[in-house]
Amino acid sequence: MATLQQISEGVGEAWSSLLDGWRRLYRRAAGAITRFSPGDRDPRSAATREARELAQRSSGWGVLACEVYDDADRVSVRLEVPGMEKDDFDLQVQDDYLVVRGEKQMAQEHTEGGYHISECAYGSFERAIPLPVGVQADGATASYKRGVLRVDLPKSLQHRRRSIKVNVL
Repeated sequence: MATLQQISEGVGEAWSSLLDGWRRLYRRAAGAITRFSPGDRDPRSAATREARELAQRSSGWGVLACEVYDDADRVSVRLEVPGMEKDDFDLQVQDDYLVVRGEKQMAQEHTEGGYHISECAYGSFERAIPLPVGVQADGATASYKRGVLRVDLPKSLQHRRRSIKVNVL
């Protein structure tokens, strides 16, 4: 009977360890996972059955890779969002978050005879990126090049790093 109890305890420990691992993974990835939805257009109003199916398949979860740099005078955010134009973004600073919204347009090619089909999974998205310090939203600048959106936000005066000279005796 001791062997059965040992197996039961071992399974319990393994299950607990597995749950811990999933919780850590979820906490680390929760900020990067973004919901893509069909956008403002109603997929039922699409002209063809293929367009409706493409809109439905493009909905779902995806990862928008993001990096946040905290320099002496600014916070820089780089976000990978390929396939868009620079005017397709809506950027806002709300509380201590940079909120990035956008919508990719659906694309579809179709050729009969020899079958050439090219589909793109696009949709609207919103991602709230936590900022490490307070920023001056009115001084923000943004650029978009080769699928990477970069937003530079100057730090508020009280959050800028200062260095002081200390005379050592």
